Amino acid sequence: MEKSVFKISQMDCPSEEQMIRMKLDGINEIKQLEFEIPQRKLTIFHIGNTTEIERILAELKLGSKLISNTQSQVVIDVESDPSNQRKILWAVLIINFVFFVLEMLFGLISKSMGLVADSLDMLADSLVYALSLLAVGQTLIRKKKVAKLSGYFQMSLALFGLLEVIRRFVGSDGIPIFQNMIIISFLALLANSVSLYLIQKAKSKEAHMQASAIFTSNDIIINLGVILAGGLVYYFESKIPDLVIGSVVFIIVFRGATRILRLAK
Repeated sequence: MEKSVFKISQMDCPSEEQMIRMKLDGINEIKQLEFEIPQRKLTIFHIGNTTEIERILAELKLGSKLISNTQSQVVIDVESDPSNQRKILWAVLIINFVFFVLEMLFGLISKSMGLVADSLDMLADSLVYALSLLAVGQTLIRKKKVAKLSGYFQMSLALFGLLEVIRRFVGSDGIPIFQNMIIISFLALLANSVSLYLIQKAKSKEAHMQASAIFTSNDIIINLGVILAGGLVYYFESKIPDLVIGSVVFIIVFRGATRILRLAK
């Protein structure tokens, strides 16, 4: 058994992990994949040389580089409690979708692009978790179809959001209701904190669980950004802080969509 460790310089969220898993799916020589998302490392246990693996990883253009190749007597692990992980992922998916609806509703009522953008980020997270759950046990063709639909839908929403930001920037729309921005974002912050707690409580070393933890941590940062924007809207009596944070989040959602679409190639 060979143990090859790769440095993947652009692997920093669930999209890249999914891309790699789907790209390497069906290669019989590969026995196990171990991801270390924070360190951007991928360890592959396989039979034979790394030539084909290196070629496939290079096609993804994620900055992959083989950093070590050694013999290993590792015993391939079977996921210890997949049912528990499924329950956690379903719980996180439901939390994200509920707050997508809540933030979208109050975003429209409050005329806040920050809340609308954050709601779409919640939806994007739900799509990532749903993609992971729906793809389990499916064929590679089925996985790619699911990824393509999710990517195009997410990209369409992001583009619509960016156009709406531009329209509001040049238009005469009023100042958003900053109280709603702060309160709803604070509730979303609590929801994401609960999601992060559930994921970390699982104490799983599985890549998709680690990636979900990182993704949720990023959401918490976005929630704090919207809360800050709400405070700035109040302080400056201006819609600009809301439009700025909305633009940033829409760009994040668009970037995630492009990565998901690369899955479907």
